[in-house]
Amino acid sequence: MSKVTFNLRDKGAQFWDKSPRWRRVLLSVIFIAICYALPFLNNPILNTPGSDFQSVLFYPVGMYVMMAIGLNIVVGKSGLLDLGYVAFFAIGAYTMAVLGTKTSLNFWEILPIGVGLAMLSGVLLGTPTLRLRGDYLAIVTMGFGEIVRIVAVNTSAIGGSRGIAGIPTPPPAFKAKFTILDPKPYYWLLLTFTLLIIWMVRRLAARRPGRAWDAIRQDDDVAQLMGINTRRSKVWAFVLGAAVAGVGGVIYASQILSIVPDQFNLNVSILILACVVFGGIGNLWGVIVGAVILAFTPERIRFLSQPRILVFGMALVIMMNLRPDGMLPKKKREHLEADWDHVEESGEGEIK
Repeated sequence: MSKVTFNLRDKGAQFWDKSPRWRRVLLSVIFIAICYALPFLNNPILNTPGSDFQSVLFYPVGMYVMMAIGLNIVVGKSGLLDLGYVAFFAIGAYTMAVLGTKTSLNFWEILPIGVGLAMLSGVLLGTPTLRLRGDYLAIVTMGFGEIVRIVAVNTSAIGGSRGIAGIPTPPPAFKAKFTILDPKPYYWLLLTFTLLIIWMVRRLAARRPGRAWDAIRQDDDVAQLMGINTRRSKVWAFVLGAAVAGVGGVIYASQILSIVPDQFNLNVSILILACVVFGGIGNLWGVIVGAVILAFTPERIRFLSQPRILVFGMALVIMMNLRPDGMLPKKKREHLEADWDHVEESGEGEIK
């Protein structure tokens, strides 16, 4: 199974690499057009027992994809284990809720504020954890996520445990009206931001910041000896990942119209991390595929009620045993492992 998947992916990568620029642009435009047209699909196979396909496209599928891309910057690109990622999502959502209900600012004016506060939180979390690695970093970030939730529960100024209701929707844009009864405009808004984030991540990955993150992930000490400013790179990873989650939080709050602290618990962070690991740590497209599958599958088997969690968990265990590196592992890692397998089989002393 894994060899077949590798061959298909390698052939697809070769086809893409050898294609002229006009063909790449054409295929990209077709793919984006299909993504924008997805809400118009009305297929019984895609509809879920709890809600229609359009609603599931926005949440959890679209939201999980966006947050998984953001967490992949921290975990996949930089190798920093973050279990408190939901905190930045909550900060964006509460910024939209508080400013939307207590001021006259609209969605577009609140959005940069929510992103800015999430980025500031990324600095506050990233700066004191620069010397931590592995399990210690995971514990600190998990504590940060729980601190944000507990503060929200015990702060009456932002609704306390009752949360905040009456959050305004975004103003109409391009003849699209944002209402709770029609999830399509929210999905298109989320998809637009997701495409911009994908473009940003790909641009960064091909330049000095991306190479610095790769070096830090492989070996922090060696990266520092090579002259890379590991402190700055790590903080930027936290900041950019937090910014993505902040965007998602603002959009999410404006769609559901009311939020409570329990919506931003540890389980959300673990699910988003599972999307990154399941899809393939460090591989942007693998993370997207993993997020789509892990978001849609539980909704599709909701008719199983409580046993669906058991079925979903068993499927994850089986899949990760068959594909321990994820569905679409990062290409460089694959090639390195293949080279080492060749060395072991041939008995050669070095990789050529």
